[in-house]
Amino acid sequence: MSERKVVRASVVQTCSAAYSLPDTLAKLDKFTHVAAQEGAQLAVFPEAFIGGYPKHSTFGCVVGDRTPDGRDEFVRYHSAAIEVPNSDAVTRMESISKETNVFLVVGVIERDLGTLYCTAVFVDPEQGYVAKHRKLVPTAMERLIWGQGDATTLPVYDAGFIQRGDGQSVKAKVAATICWENYMPLLRTYYYSQGVQIYCAPTVDSRPAWQHTMHHIALEGRCFVLSACQYAEEKDFPDDHAVANVNERNGSNTMIAGGSVIIDPLGNTLAGPLLGQEGVLTADLDLNTVVRGKFDLDVTGHYARPDVFDFKLVTHQ
Repeated sequence: MSERKVVRASVVQTCSAAYSLPDTLAKLDKFTHVAAQEGAQLAVFPEAFIGGYPKHSTFGCVVGDRTPDGRDEFVRYHSAAIEVPNSDAVTRMESISKETNVFLVVGVIERDLGTLYCTAVFVDPEQGYVAKHRKLVPTAMERLIWGQGDATTLPVYDAGFIQRGDGQSVKAKVAATICWENYMPLLRTYYYSQGVQIYCAPTVDSRPAWQHTMHHIALEGRCFVLSACQYAEEKDFPDDHAVANVNERNGSNTMIAGGSVIIDPLGNTLAGPLLGQEGVLTADLDLNTVVRGKFDLDVTGHYARPDVFDFKLVTHQ
C-alpha cells in the first residue's frame, strides 16, 4: 500500500474592498479563517486581491496622449499597492498565516519605487514570507500600469504540511502562475520541469473558456490546479470607478463573475466552479494522484523528446 500523502486546500473567491488596504486585509483574515475552519492547510487568493484589479479603467490613455485625470487615477492605484516583503501588509499576512496555520498564496499589486507589478506572494505559517512571483507578461492594457517580471521570481516552493489524522509531515511543491501567463507554454513547461504538484492560478478571468484552460493544465502537467478568481460588483470599487455602462450604474452589477475551481491531475473537478458570489472551495489533494498521472504522461520526463526539443531558463543577474 502506498504511503498516504494528503494536503487539504482551499481557493478563495473574493475581491478587493474599494482599494482600501485595511478593509481588504480584513477580508483576507476573514476568508483565511473560513478556510481554516474547513480544515485547509493551504489557501489561494485571486489575482490582484490586495491592491485591486482596475476593471474598465483607461487611466486616461490613448496612443500618444495621457490626461491629468488619468495620472491622478494612477496615483490612487499606486497608493493602494504594497511593498514586498517589507511592509505592514506582508507582516499582517504573516500573522494571519501563523494564527490559522494556513499556507497562503495571495495575489497582490506590488509597489517597487515607481513601478507596479502583479505579484503572487507565498507566506508560510512558520517561516513567514518565503517567496514571490511577478507576472512575466501583463495582458493588453495591463502593460500600461504593470511592469514585467523576470526569471528571478519563478519559485517552486517546497512547502511542508502536517497531515490530518496521522500527524505525519508531507512536502508539496507549490508554484503560482497568474491569469493569462497560463497561456505561455514555456512557462508551464518550466514549472513542470521543477516537479510542481500544486499549481496555483490566481486570476480575474471569469470566462467559461477559462475552465477548459485549467483542465488542460491539470492534465498536461499531471498536477493539482487551484484557480482562485475574483468575484466583484460595482460596490466593491471606488464610487467614481469606471464601469461597463455609466447609464446603468448599480452597486450589485457584476464586474468580475468568478469561476474558482480545483482540479486533480487526471482532470477531475474536485470543487467548483463557483460563480456569482464570494466563497471558499475546499478539497483534499492526494499527492499520490500526481504519480498516478505521471505513469503514462510526464511531459518533461518520459514523454519528452530532448533529442528533438531543447528547453532552457535564461537568467540575467
